[in-house]
Amino acid sequence: MSVLVVDVGTTGLRAAVVRPDATIVGFTYEPLPPTSPFAGLVEFDGVAMRDAVLRVAHAALAVGGPVRAVGITAQRASTIVWDSRDGTPVAPGLGWQDLRTVGECIRWKQERNLVFAPNQTATKLEWLRKNVEAARSPFARAGTVDTWVAAVLSNFSVHATDSSNAAVTGLADHAALARHEWSTDIVQALDIDPAMLPHIVPTIGVVGQAHALPGAPPIAALVGDQQSSLVGQGGIVAGAAKATFGTGGMLDVYAGTATPKHLARTKNG
Repeated sequence: MSVLVVDVGTTGLRAAVVRPDATIVGFTYEPLPPTSPFAGLVEFDGVAMRDAVLRVAHAALAVGGPVRAVGITAQRASTIVWDSRDGTPVAPGLGWQDLRTVGECIRWKQERNLVFAPNQTATKLEWLRKNVEAARSPFARAGTVDTWVAAVLSNFSVHATDSSNAAVTGLADHAALARHEWSTDIVQALDIDPAMLPHIVPTIGVVGQAHALPGAPPIAALVGDQQSSLVGQGGIVAGAAKATFGTGGMLDVYAGTATPKHLARTKNG
């Protein structure tokens, strides 16, 4: 079964068709660097990302199609809000490196003992709702990049994210993630409308159809880019680790069935 894989990184995106024998055909890449209007601010253009995703996906399929399914892997925590009526972003997306909410993170720790990091989604979404009127509309929908790509490919019939992406939003603690739910107390504290958040789904499993692509193949996987890289390079034995050096340096370890020893960040990360 051939599968179309769409990978949206921090500075560019690519698509390719993977054959049953793991050969790759139709590889297509487009640069899409974020912008920095001021020091510490990192934004991305959701419309440009949408158009680029469709271009690379169609280009890969023109060489390697048809496919039986689509998999999406993406940078994590970057945040975008759009109008569900027409799929138009209501503001520039906020990249995971964006630091505009450092002050809010400090305030939440001091006032409520809620621990957020500025690279997480939580305070980015809070900021957007406070500063962009359309982000407070009942028609507003939010998500990380995997959610946005799934929405684009499905002609906005899918609004979902997986646990690997939800885990770094700051909006779901360990217990909630195990139930594929958002943490109600955190969502309420940040004054976020639960209706605007995507459904948390298993990493593997059909969530809808890619109606924007020929044949409308099912979207069958959503996963963070570091995690997909770990699996793709064979790190599926407990204790296996992989360091990914891209825009940042990230270390991932496959823990198997073991649960985390710490449910919050330690001083070492």
